[in-house]
Amino acid sequence: MEALAEGLWGLADNHENKGEIGKAVKCLEAICQSQVSFLPIVEIKTRLRIATLLLKHTNNVNHAKSHLERSQLLLKSIPSCFELKCRAYSLLSQCYHLVGAIPPQKQILNKGLELTASSGDGLAVKLWSCNFNSQLANALIIEGDYRNSISALERGYECATEIRYPELQMFFATSILHVHFMQWDDVNSVERAVEKCDEVWECINPDKRQQCLGLFFYNELLHTFYRLRICDYKNASQHIDKLDAAMKDELQQVQRVEELTGELNAINLSLSRSGLHHKERSALCQKQAQIEEQLSHVTRFSSTGKVSLEPSYFGNARRAWEDKLALAPPPIDGEWLPKGAVYALVDLMVVISGRPKGSYKECGRRIQSGLHAIHVELLQLGITDGVTEVDLQHSAIWMAGVYLMILMQFLENKVAMSLTRAEFVEAQEALVQMKNWLVSFPTILQGCESIFEILRGQYAHSLGCFSEAAFHFTEAAKLTESKSLQAMCQVYAAVSYICIGDAESSSQALDLIGPVYRIMDSFDGVREKTAVLFAYGLLLMKQHNLQEARTLKCRIRLASGLRITHQHLGNIQLVSQYLTILGSLALALHDTGQAREILKSSLTLAKSLYDIPTQIWVLSVLTALYQELGERGNEMANSEYERKKADDLQKRLADAQSSIHHIELIDKVRVNVRQNNELDIKRAINAGSSMRFNLDIPESVGLSAPSPAPSSSKLMDMDIRRRGKRRM
Repeated sequence: MEALAEGLWGLADNHENKGEIGKAVKCLEAICQSQVSFLPIVEIKTRLRIATLLLKHTNNVNHAKSHLERSQLLLKSIPSCFELKCRAYSLLSQCYHLVGAIPPQKQILNKGLELTASSGDGLAVKLWSCNFNSQLANALIIEGDYRNSISALERGYECATEIRYPELQMFFATSILHVHFMQWDDVNSVERAVEKCDEVWECINPDKRQQCLGLFFYNELLHTFYRLRICDYKNASQHIDKLDAAMKDELQQVQRVEELTGELNAINLSLSRSGLHHKERSALCQKQAQIEEQLSHVTRFSSTGKVSLEPSYFGNARRAWEDKLALAPPPIDGEWLPKGAVYALVDLMVVISGRPKGSYKECGRRIQSGLHAIHVELLQLGITDGVTEVDLQHSAIWMAGVYLMILMQFLENKVAMSLTRAEFVEAQEALVQMKNWLVSFPTILQGCESIFEILRGQYAHSLGCFSEAAFHFTEAAKLTESKSLQAMCQVYAAVSYICIGDAESSSQALDLIGPVYRIMDSFDGVREKTAVLFAYGLLLMKQHNLQEARTLKCRIRLASGLRITHQHLGNIQLVSQYLTILGSLALALHDTGQAREILKSSLTLAKSLYDIPTQIWVLSVLTALYQELGERGNEMANSEYERKKADDLQKRLADAQSSIHHIELIDKVRVNVRQNNELDIKRAINAGSSMRFNLDIPESVGLSAPSPAPSSSKLMDMDIRRRGKRRM
């Protein structure tokens, strides 16, 4: 009977290699359904094989779960079979995870840990202990139990240390860092976790590091998130450059593998022909050996060509192994995100790093390619026009959530970039896309609702609808629990109130700025401080009868904000706006020499960003400067250039206001999104939260400043309302 079973196993392997999964499953189920009894060990191995096939190639999780539960019952009567028991526990845990059954998943994992604890200190025992601790940590994250999740990962790290396996240590070190990110209750703990990752990575042999591509991307992306979170853009850029270079190199490797595989297939086809002359056959065989050697060399340092012993325990199990970036060796085979999602994240990091610097051409290309790649992935998950989250299969919800979150961040950056360049219609289109996704997937994208309201406020402010802008910023603050984002929303709303220009609005602005100003040094990064210093200086400019001493105080605050913005954020638009206010203040103090230098620098930066509103603002101040100096020629030339820019801006504004989407976007009504109350979807969203990281980068929405009246060089005479269409 064993020979019969082995024959059916071999036939099933053959069908799987051909992609005939249904036939492979039928071959194996013939053993389980046979009227002739096989040995329990044969049935157990067969059911494990069926479950692996189903999890790897289909969405039939419940069918796989049934086979695994039967295997577990059979294994109870067998005293040995450590490897099979561990494999059954691991696969069954994956099934429970995929259907959102977290309590039974934790129960089965604890059984696995009990088994490893009573089975000695062998290598296999330690590896399975790492497997179970890793899965247990993931289950605990879903329940929001970060403390015990970290404890489980630390136990896994200790096991990896005991067997002197640095790559496995790195897997647990990065996982611990990731959980600290999600918890983020102590920046010092996060910093220590970052340092630990650096320490372990250095312990890995350089040759081995080349084969740990998944770990490399995971570690570098987590480092990038950390640096962005604390506003260390300089070091973040270094990590992004490494990621981008590695991604390009891997894509070239994959292309090379495809080319060599094509050549090898052609040679094999030629060798299969009959009647080949000996000399010709010998030449083909020699060429075949050369290509096989080249393939072996390329795949040695590539993620391509590795074989998984079992499907990873989270994500979409139907993806091919070539689409995965493995984080750990068998029997874990875990991954953070599929390769396509990781590459999209790298593109997103390039955009987030490059957009504040004004690298719009490259950012536009990355946004376009990123959006295209994600739409392709969503299509494979069955997400087409008209599909909503209630139509998704449970096992696809988590991966859909990952891609949709990245998609929304690409669109967010597209809106920010379009508004900076006064491409209002383009910004409209991206905002409408965001709204449509939000309405179709309200539960999955519930974390994006606040950002969407911020962007609506940005759009309204850019078109001079300040009251509507303040409304949307206020609503955005209500939709987030992030203290940082709430503070930024308050500053944005304050700037909109300042631009309305009346006494009541200025009072409202002060009420919003004051609380943030008092706690600006308590945040992890400096973006809140630079924003509130800017807004505070803007508010002082609006006050009438400013004495010179108070104006100097304002300049000191703004100079401090400018220095921090330049050193830490590298946001050229904000630097340009700081310089414009400082130039205006220098002019108010009749320091015309300094005013000229500052304003010319500001204009140069604004031109590099194609930022038409800021250019108009700077030009109006320069006109006032030339008036004071009596430089009639410069004044006329400057006024003419300002008029051309203003005409261009007015045309863009008219195009946006004539769109059918304009009123809908600025309307003082939140988007009507209805959260789905189905337990399965909520559980799947919670499961996905462990793999998401909120970049929390609200400076993708800039700040605004007033445009002074061209006829005045006095600070107290500046009419804030004239700047009307300035982008925040």
